[in-house]
Amino acid sequence: TFVKGRDEIREFLSGKWEKELDYKLEKRYWCHSDNRIAVRFCYEYRSKEDGKWYRAHGNENWEFDELGYMTRREASINDVGPISPEERVVAVEGGPKTKDTVRWY
Repeated sequence: TFVKGRDEIREFLSGKWEKELDYKLEKRYWCHSDNRIAVRFCYEYRSKEDGKWYRAHGNENWEFDELGYMTRREASINDVGPISPEERVVAVEGGPKTKDTVRWY
């Protein structure tokens, strides 16, 4: 198990977001069935360590119990970077994103 329980999740995410500055995440619904859902995601952040921008994108599958708590998560994540600020696709500056301004992989 990668992390288990809310306390471990909070600790993991707090550490992650301390290092990944200006974190922007976008998820797109893929499909669902019964107690499962699948999404595509893309996120970008600026590294606290080197100040450069990075991107990760992929697919996520979640499974939930009868109370709505997540019981299983599987993800395929592709890390890209460093990238130039001009290559950013999640956080488009200067206004709302449209299907023409957001270029996903």
